[in-house]
Amino acid sequence: MRSYSDLFRTREFTPLFVSSCFRTAAATVSGLALGTLVYRATDSPLLSALSMFGPSLAQVVGATTLLSAADRLPPRATVAGIALAFALGTAVMAAPGLPVWTIFVLLLLLGLVQSLGGGVLWGLLNEILAKEGYLLGRSVFNMMSGVAQITGYATGGVLVALLSPRVTLLAAAALYLASALTARLGLTGRAPRASGRPSVVQTWRTNARLFSSPERRTLYLLLWIPNGLIVGCESLFVSYAPSRAGALFAFAAFGMFVGDVTTGRFLAPRVRARLGIPFLLLLAAPYLLFALRPGVALATACVAVASIGFGSSLIQQERLVSLIPDELSGHGLGLHTSGMLTMQGVSAALAGGVAQLTSPGPAMTIMAVASITVTLTLAPSLLRRGAASRDRRHPEVSAPKERRSGVNSS
Repeated sequence: MRSYSDLFRTREFTPLFVSSCFRTAAATVSGLALGTLVYRATDSPLLSALSMFGPSLAQVVGATTLLSAADRLPPRATVAGIALAFALGTAVMAAPGLPVWTIFVLLLLLGLVQSLGGGVLWGLLNEILAKEGYLLGRSVFNMMSGVAQITGYATGGVLVALLSPRVTLLAAAALYLASALTARLGLTGRAPRASGRPSVVQTWRTNARLFSSPERRTLYLLLWIPNGLIVGCESLFVSYAPSRAGALFAFAAFGMFVGDVTTGRFLAPRVRARLGIPFLLLLAAPYLLFALRPGVALATACVAVASIGFGSSLIQQERLVSLIPDELSGHGLGLHTSGMLTMQGVSAALAGGVAQLTSPGPAMTIMAVASITVTLTLAPSLLRRGAASRDRRHPEVSAPKERRSGVNSS
């Protein structure tokens, strides 16, 4: 599969893509509305950040208890059912006079439901396209996510300003409902990828099996931690610039779009494989400038450049997919998604806590420093394993490397 047109000629790709468009737009609009609603009610950067990203903390519960169901549930019914649950939950959160603590309870319940979503969605995508088409297909989904976030944050900002956060939540609920209907009517009923009943024990066993490979383990950590820490920076946009948060989110989404287009479509495989770590460093470096508390214009430029580095996720995912057995594709990719979202929730809590003690700008810089530190710590292990894997696949190139090392051991 070589082009985007090949993707959209593949049966079931288009309805899965459109359903995800609606869901991403809904999540974007509702996230901005909730962050604004909670910040107005509490004047707390921590609670505002948690309202937008805190539900991801429930992902860790799902990843350790429910994830074995990702390959054992009918994909169409599960994708549609999750979107419907979010439509109902978001509509309830729009009710006038709802206490803030009730909103957080609903968010955590929805986060638990969502813990199955990544595994089911990406496992189905891998089934529809097969492994050779997964990177190109995932890049299209990521690009769509960037566009949906740009338009969603811009539209959400206008709706929040002109109407109210609660009306904006109702609009998001309608988008979730459209996602559920598109999945139900457009996808084909498929049998689960794996047999047997899902269970907590099976989830633990499969997680242990996936983590038993040092290379997979390092890839999971790189997919979870550095990116998650930068999402912690993004969780402070509302408290950093309350009236311009939509612009910051939109420019961040634009940068992510550019990074995904470049990575998924224009970089040759050999070049792409070398850019995973540099992209992770690019993702964090511009946030170091937030220690100086830049104005909104410079801040939007910084977040746009930084978000190009989210292209690193595609590079690490391509490598991870090649290391996951076919029968565990849903579970393996779901573990990536659950861990990523969990880390985003943890990072939002950390960033919000630091911002409570200092202010949003310095808190972003602290999170960026942590991201760079983690990347530089994990990078040597991944690079060594990558070199060893290439040597096993191409043993004819390993001897010259040994001879060169004998000449210059440095």
